Amino acid sequence: MIRISTNSIRKNARRIIGWIIVAKFVAIIVLADFFSPYDYRQQSRSEPSAPASAVHFHGARPVVFPKTLSDPLRLIYEEDRTRPYSIELFVHGYQYKLLGIIPTDIHLFGVSSENARINLLGTDNLGRDRFSRLMHAVRFSLIVCSLGVVLACLIGIAIGIVSGYSTKFADTILMGATDAMLSLPTLILILAARAAFPLELPPMRAAFLLLLIFALTGWAEMARLARGLVVATREREFVAAAVATGVTQARILFRHILPNISAPLVTQAMLMLPSFLIAEIALSYLGVGLQEPEASLGNMLTAASDLNQLRQQPFSILSPAILIFIFVVGIRLLSENKKRDRDILLRSEKIANPETMPSLSIK
Repeated sequence: MIRISTNSIRKNARRIIGWIIVAKFVAIIVLADFFSPYDYRQQSRSEPSAPASAVHFHGARPVVFPKTLSDPLRLIYEEDRTRPYSIELFVHGYQYKLLGIIPTDIHLFGVSSENARINLLGTDNLGRDRFSRLMHAVRFSLIVCSLGVVLACLIGIAIGIVSGYSTKFADTILMGATDAMLSLPTLILILAARAAFPLELPPMRAAFLLLLIFALTGWAEMARLARGLVVATREREFVAAAVATGVTQARILFRHILPNISAPLVTQAMLMLPSFLIAEIALSYLGVGLQEPEASLGNMLTAASDLNQLRQQPFSILSPAILIFIFVVGIRLLSENKKRDRDILLRSEKIANPETMPSLSIK
C-alpha cells in the first residue's frame, strides 16, 4: 500500500509540475505584451549589448540605476549610483491590445522614468530589450508549432482512419504515401519547401507558411498510428455489434471507433509538439523563418554565435534555449503516463489481434 501510494504521489506530482510549466507558457502566449516592459522592436542605440540590469534595494524598495556606456569598444557599462529609480508594478508603457481586444498601456513591471531602463536579460546589439523580445518570441513559436500540430494531426487522423477502415487497395495507396513521407528527412523537406517562397515575408504570412509546411510534412506519424489503432479496434465486439445493427460506416468510425482510440492520438500529438517547436526554431535560426525585426526563439539564438557576448552574458544569450528545455520537460511530464498507457494499449491490441495489428513507428 505504501509503495502504491508513493508511486501515485510521484505520478501526480510530475503531472502537476507539467501542468504548472505548460500553464506558465500559456500565460506568456496570452499576456506577452503585459509581461514585456518595452516594445520588443524599440531600439535604444545608447545601450547596445548592455548586460542585465542589477536590481538593488533601498530599504524594502527595489531600484535600478541608469547605465552609461563607458567603453564602446569592449561594451563596458557603468552604473550611476547617485540616481536610483524605483521598480514599480502595473506601470504605464507602450500601447497594445490586451487579449487582442482591449486597448491598454499597463505592464506588469517597469520603471516609470525615461532616464533609466530595466533590462532583466540585457539588450541585444541594437539596444532592444531581450526580455521583451523573449516574451514575444515564445508567443510566436508556440502558437505556430501548436497550430501546426493540430493541422498535421487532423490530416493524419483523417488519412489513418480512412486507410484503416477502407478497402485493401485504398489502404495500400494511403499507407504507401505515408511510408514515403516517413522515409524523407523531415528537416531537409521543410527547408526545401520553405526555399520555394520569398525570404522576406510579413509576420502573418510567414506564420501561415510555416503552419502549412508543418501540416504537410508532419502528418505521417499520426496517420500510421491512427491506421493501426483503427485496424485493431474494428475487430472488437462492440464494432461488430454496430455493424450487425446496420449502423453506417461513418457513424461507426466517428461514434464508436474514434472515441476509443482518442487517448493514444492525444498522447502522440503531445509528443509531436516539441519536435515541431524545434523545427520552427531551426528555420528561424538558419535565417529562413521569421525575419527581423520580429522576434522568434530561433533568431534570438543566433546571438550565441558571438562568442564574446556568450562569454560575457551566457544566461541572457542562452535564455531562449533554457525556456525551450523547460517547455519540453513540461510536455514530457504531462505525456509520460499517457505514453505508458498508449504503449500498453498497443501491446495488448497486438497480442489480441496479431494478424491485424501492423508494426507502428512511434516515437
